Amino acid sequence: MKIVSTVEEVRKQIKEWKMQGQSIGFVPTMGYLHEGHKSLIDCARKENDRVVVSIFVNPMQFGPAEDLADYPRDLEHDTQICESAGTDLIFHPEPEEMYDGDFCSFVDMSVLTEGLCGKTRPVHFRGVCTVVTKLFNIVTPDRAYFGQKDGQQLAVIRRMVRDLNMDICIVGCPIVREEDGLAKSSRNTYLSPEERKAALVLSQAVRLGAELAKTEKDAKKVVLAMKDKIQTEPLARIDYVEAVDALSMQPVKTLEGGCMLAMAVYIGKTRLIDNVLV
Repeated sequence: MKIVSTVEEVRKQIKEWKMQGQSIGFVPTMGYLHEGHKSLIDCARKENDRVVVSIFVNPMQFGPAEDLADYPRDLEHDTQICESAGTDLIFHPEPEEMYDGDFCSFVDMSVLTEGLCGKTRPVHFRGVCTVVTKLFNIVTPDRAYFGQKDGQQLAVIRRMVRDLNMDICIVGCPIVREEDGLAKSSRNTYLSPEERKAALVLSQAVRLGAELAKTEKDAKKVVLAMKDKIQTEPLARIDYVEAVDALSMQPVKTLEGGCMLAMAVYIGKTRLIDNVLV
């Protein structure tokens, strides 16, 4: 397994593999890897000849008051996970490698990015779309792997690839959870023991919503029940709980076709997300 930090090194290796007719699977990450990331790498390993993982905490997708400086980083641990999952190449650039000092080109999107996380994190998806486009141009993968936990992000990336005619297959992989149900997240490390226990209310609300949706098709009723569940936890503060179309991210009144029940909830100062497809 190689670890490289420059675009030139990645392109040289990718060119060599492609000349040999090998397929490339790509897993973009911000590091501090856990079992959720490993499941993406495992999937890429099964479906491709070569696997590339990027580890880059992208400053462009963090707002001024967000946790860029405090975002957890541990390259040694990340390297061990990548190696154990059969990664061939890690791309670990510095921000200066990805963004020149006079950088002024962005990939922006409307509609899908305006609700849910886009409401409270207005710069986030412009940063996501820009960095993912850059990474796709650098790695030129056949397939790229994203987790369903970031359900809005997955929908945004799929639409971007479709709208911009990118020749890449986007593969969505299931949410990986702790034994008690909490969705795996790098931000879980911010939680105190008391907050970690309180955070279970997210997965409990998701399970409740999924169960209710089997028979109740009125989205508003299901969402209200989920909110009521979350509000039983004193440490929880709701950012949003919504029912949306799983592809367009637009609000729905009726739970039919492919819908997503999505939430963002603050536990103390830590903002966590979760969702379920119904």
